Amino acid sequence: MKIAVFELETWEYEAFASLREEHELLLTGRAVGPDLEHKYLDAGAISTFIYSDLSADSLRQFAGLKLIATRSTGYSHIDLDFCREAGISVCNVPEYAQSTVAEHTFALLLAISRHIPQAVERTRIGSFSQEGLRGFDLSGKTMGVIGAGNIGLRVIAIARGFEMNVVAFDVRPDTELAASLGFRYAGMDEVLSTADVLTLHVPGTEKTRHMISEAEFARMKQGVVLINTSRGSVIDIVALLDALATGRVAAAGLDVLPEEPAMREEAELLRSVFTSKQDFRALFAGHMLMHRPNVIVTPHTAFYTQEALTRLLATSVENISAFARGTPQNLVTA
Repeated sequence: MKIAVFELETWEYEAFASLREEHELLLTGRAVGPDLEHKYLDAGAISTFIYSDLSADSLRQFAGLKLIATRSTGYSHIDLDFCREAGISVCNVPEYAQSTVAEHTFALLLAISRHIPQAVERTRIGSFSQEGLRGFDLSGKTMGVIGAGNIGLRVIAIARGFEMNVVAFDVRPDTELAASLGFRYAGMDEVLSTADVLTLHVPGTEKTRHMISEAEFARMKQGVVLINTSRGSVIDIVALLDALATGRVAAAGLDVLPEEPAMREEAELLRSVFTSKQDFRALFAGHMLMHRPNVIVTPHTAFYTQEALTRLLATSVENISAFARGTPQNLVTA
């Protein structure tokens, strides 16, 4: 089988080398788009990260494609309806970064609570003034967790280590687990209204798009801290800008933004001006957020540790091998 692996960093090439023993293998750092070179278009399997264009229009250029192995847990960037119609199997990596993303959640929170970026910048210019750097304890604060899946539960465990109170919303509550970890489930309204810190751990789907918007911000406690390491589409960031301006949200730590692929490179951003797919209000709001002193934005690096990437690559290779053997695993298409 011909396999094309996209969006690779150079050091990642070696992880796929074992596939050469039985398959034709093409490795590249470029993403899938509508203008792919001909050499990729007869691949029977492709593996991508999340910035490739895997819309129906883009996927139609592949002749005989049978498998998409996304190197991610989420798969909202893939047109699954088209894949089902075209007989293309899609597999993901269900678990590889629970602790990694949870730790980054607290990296953002601690950076906010102790004004770490401002403090570091101040000492770099030779100032040791403490003015404006007074922080707040996490101990005793209430953390609201929206989405208590694998990552959310790890966040809860860390929060309890900081002696935080935790209230969580999830569509599938597990009361026994809540008792063992020392948190409680509540409805969305209660989580929004009682949290001192609100953190989001839900997938990016049409159901979760803008689940935190103007109405939800209005129900939050004044001065809440908002953390998002899930998907950018979960928050209406135009509404977030308003909430920051009024002080409803005191600070935000964001590892993801909507329209993130278009914001990654100026060339892509400029090209997007001539397409109808971009939400320009979200693009503009994203750029405004990055320059607010009470907002920390990281470039989608919550998952980005050596250990997590090693697990991600190993599972992706095994997903491709299992499909080639006729025993597909981690399928998200039925």
